[in-house]
Amino acid sequence: MSKQKDFVKEITAMEVDFPQWYTDVVLKAELVDYASVRGSMIIRPYGYALWENIRDELDRKIKETGHENVYMPMFIPESSLQKEKDHVEGFAPEVAWVTHGGNDKLEERLCVRPTSEVLFCEHYAKIIHSHRDLPKLYNQWANVVRWEKTTRPFLRTLEFLWQEGHTAHANGEEAQEETLKMLNVYADIAENVLAIPVVKGQKTEKEKFAGAVATYTIESLMHDGKALQSATSHNFGDGFAQAFGIQYTDKEGKEQFVHQTSWGFTTRIIGALIMVHGDNRGLVLPPKVAPKQVMIVPIAQHKEGVLDFAYNLKTQISKIARVDIDASDKMPGWKFNEYEMKGVPIRLEVGPKDIENGQVVLVRRDTLEKIVVPMSELEITIEKMLEDIQQNMFNRAKQHLDGSFKAVTTWDEFTAQVKEGGFIKAMWCGNEACEDKIKEETTATSRCIPFEQEQVSEKCICCGKSADKMVAWARAY
Repeated sequence: MSKQKDFVKEITAMEVDFPQWYTDVVLKAELVDYASVRGSMIIRPYGYALWENIRDELDRKIKETGHENVYMPMFIPESSLQKEKDHVEGFAPEVAWVTHGGNDKLEERLCVRPTSEVLFCEHYAKIIHSHRDLPKLYNQWANVVRWEKTTRPFLRTLEFLWQEGHTAHANGEEAQEETLKMLNVYADIAENVLAIPVVKGQKTEKEKFAGAVATYTIESLMHDGKALQSATSHNFGDGFAQAFGIQYTDKEGKEQFVHQTSWGFTTRIIGALIMVHGDNRGLVLPPKVAPKQVMIVPIAQHKEGVLDFAYNLKTQISKIARVDIDASDKMPGWKFNEYEMKGVPIRLEVGPKDIENGQVVLVRRDTLEKIVVPMSELEITIEKMLEDIQQNMFNRAKQHLDGSFKAVTTWDEFTAQVKEGGFIKAMWCGNEACEDKIKEETTATSRCIPFEQEQVSEKCICCGKSADKMVAWARAY
């Protein structure tokens, strides 16, 4: 028993030091390792398998909505990047530049893509000519580089993986419909696949994407009461089209500029997954994306027939779930702690007495509840348990989110609630100066203007002037 306790002690308690707890989990659960370049991470097999499962679910949804996958180059000429002024200014501090090819200095610097608007725009300008060419519904899965000053695995790294959709439409109405459609796809993945409840809304002008007409977001709440922007969708209007000359001939023969959208979902979501569901024993993974949904741990495996029985169970369960077996010579207690830390939804224990009695023991990761299951009911029990775990994880996270979403009407209430953590509902006059003051004095930022509006009061929480927008405020990652 002492060995099991010592094993868990390798993870700092989240109540003691939440950032250290997070770092301990991502390293001890073997999701990542640090690379030789500051702010870079090696995504290890377990972490990459988790990303693959998330990616596959989202990729299927993206294709179901009519989009096609493409791939754009990694490098962007500086002259191309300069074509859209607001966009360039927004990304300038984070851009990495290539100045040499081998020993030769390049005539023009190349930007390592921080995002691919420029590349898609140049391509669309070449291939879009007529209204019959629209809409163009493209998506790419790629890596991007942003030279972040402060880094943390998954949450902020110099290089990360993502998908970025880029679409072109005949008019603003179609572009807006696309923008919100893809935001809803992200919300569906977050809530129904990752069991992460979200707040949907529009970013303020100050917080919107550089070069966009409007940015929409899904925001989630971590265990420590901080928010995390989990995915965004942008309506570009025709600003990029004008900068890059993306025009088409409409049905009346007139030249028109296309309207564009862009939307992205990154490996940052794994950080959200850890901080929404994890506990002091490590990861707690939703069954729909867990690399292994069931882990079989043989008890007294040196005894005759135990391993054979366990491997037969693996074959049987593999028809309904992602399953593996740990037949190493490590002690069962070590294995129990190992797979709890890795967040495997169900642990299956089986030993000589279980075999004799025609049963196995199942242990849920989300509640640590242990039940004895007859072999005749094993498959149906596992299927139901996986469904229950998925739903229970969402319910618990939703309860945390809803319980933290406090409405305030005075500045004193606001500042006190910021210290408590969670989302704050407060009115805002729309003045950026108030937004800046709130951030400066409390470190809270406007996370979004929620689609579901409430008239909490009639006055701005900061200046006291008339206000008709309820904003969700929080400290954030």
